[in-house]
Amino acid sequence: MNISTKKIDLIVGARPNFMKVASLFLAKRMSGNATSKFEFRLVHTGQHYDPRMSGTFFEQLGIPHPDVNLEVGSGTQAEQTAGIMIGYEKLLQQNPPDLCIVVGDVTSTMACTITAQKQGVKVGHIEAGIRSMDCSMPEEINRMVTDSISDYFFTTSETANQNLHSLGISKDRIFFVGNTMIDTLLHHIDRVRCPDFWQDFELAVKSYFVLTLHRPTNVDQTDDFHDLLQAIGDSARELPVIFPVHPRSAKKLTEMGGIPSNIILVEPQPYLEFTYLVKNAKAVITDSGGITEEATVMDVPCMTLRDSTERPETISIGTNELVGTKPQALKPFMDKLFAGNWKRGGIPEKWDGQAGKRILMHLEKILHS
Repeated sequence: MNISTKKIDLIVGARPNFMKVASLFLAKRMSGNATSKFEFRLVHTGQHYDPRMSGTFFEQLGIPHPDVNLEVGSGTQAEQTAGIMIGYEKLLQQNPPDLCIVVGDVTSTMACTITAQKQGVKVGHIEAGIRSMDCSMPEEINRMVTDSISDYFFTTSETANQNLHSLGISKDRIFFVGNTMIDTLLHHIDRVRCPDFWQDFELAVKSYFVLTLHRPTNVDQTDDFHDLLQAIGDSARELPVIFPVHPRSAKKLTEMGGIPSNIILVEPQPYLEFTYLVKNAKAVITDSGGITEEATVMDVPCMTLRDSTERPETISIGTNELVGTKPQALKPFMDKLFAGNWKRGGIPEKWDGQAGKRILMHLEKILHS
């Protein structure tokens, strides 16, 4: 590395992080010499250590393999936070970067932000400023802590900008860049591919649902989880419901009795296969935030099984609706869908595939001003 070249740590730890940083690597490759004055060091915390949740993303999305893997592994949130902080502190003491970039709102995001700041390394937060206003969600705590001590804020929406302004953060540290996850989606949309089980389950375009569930409020109580699955299966009117099972949900599924026969359990899917499923689904039923963004851009109806969302633009502009967590709340939305009365969505501002490019432009100025 040239003596004048700056080093930026990119922190990844969980599935959504990989989709977001892929945009930066793509933008850097396409920029050529324009961003040669800084290099990325990819730090994988190991928060998601299952290859199905992280490993395939390096190959499919063109992300280089991590320069460092902290290998924190499984554990409670406190155990993972502590493990990440200890591992990242050792790395910073041995070889500090000029800047640390964290993305999203997972445990790795918060833990590395705290550690970097205590070691005197400035932090930039991609996807800063989003809020659900629900502090029962671990992700909301992560967002609040991360934004309270970060130095630079890269945002996806004007709502996020306003949230940061209300905290007293000066406008010169807030950069409205767009959505890096959508960069990755748009770049790979023509490469999506049919999963291996498509023919086995006799799936047909727009004749099945995609389901994802992993939030504690939906899956941690076995009886409630079962009731929710029953409502989903019943309201799907015998159409298949493809459910890639998150490890958190898998544990609970082993504790319950039968589930509706039209709910089909499959392994977590690689990015290209999962995107194919969403793109061709009749609708998505989820408690994930990122999937609501992707469904909006692909113009796929989406129902969010939560009582709040940190991505309100997917509702006010996009194809998403907030259903709630009560099983009986789902049927009216499903009836609207089957009646052909689902709302038409639009694309939020700057969700245009250029967020990574904008971030690199700001990084160049930050590091060489």
